[in-house]
Amino acid sequence: MGLLKKLVIAFGVVMAGIIAIGFSLPDDYEVKRSIVIEAAPEEIYPEVVNLKAWSSWGVWFQRDPNMQIEYGGPDRAIGMYTRWESDSQGDGEMEITELAHNRKVVYALRFPDYEMDSSGKIVLEQTPDGTRVTWLDSGEVGDNPVNRYIALMIDDMIGPDFETGLENLKTVVENKS
Repeated sequence: MGLLKKLVIAFGVVMAGIIAIGFSLPDDYEVKRSIVIEAAPEEIYPEVVNLKAWSSWGVWFQRDPNMQIEYGGPDRAIGMYTRWESDSQGDGEMEITELAHNRKVVYALRFPDYEMDSSGKIVLEQTPDGTRVTWLDSGEVGDNPVNRYIALMIDDMIGPDFETGLENLKTVVENKS
């Protein structure tokens, strides 16, 4: 009985330590990736501002061809939104919140099942080699120490999807030229 009691106490101390460390971790995250596409911003912008076009280059749509997708709001404008339901990719919704023609698309992203919201943007910058496309997403995870641990891993979890999505966008745009 003495050994079991010591194991329970040790387990409790370790768990308390993990939770205490969790509270000291940052409550925010940022994922950012860039690529240069050999095209002018005005050739890329239509693929980014039109949420219906995301299915041709977005990784999540390719992973689940049976994803249920709904579009609404004004087409290619502030307020355009998409909602999706997917067994493998989760359910979510995204809405365009700000635009700068041929330069930037800003969106709000919500995952109701995970109680996580974020904001993101895709920025287009003309360079001598084409257009640098930067995709950034950031958010806060709140006070839950488990979510704070997840925030430490979000770049590794989502970053590769951004990289693949940007590569797909590059292919789509450069093959149109």
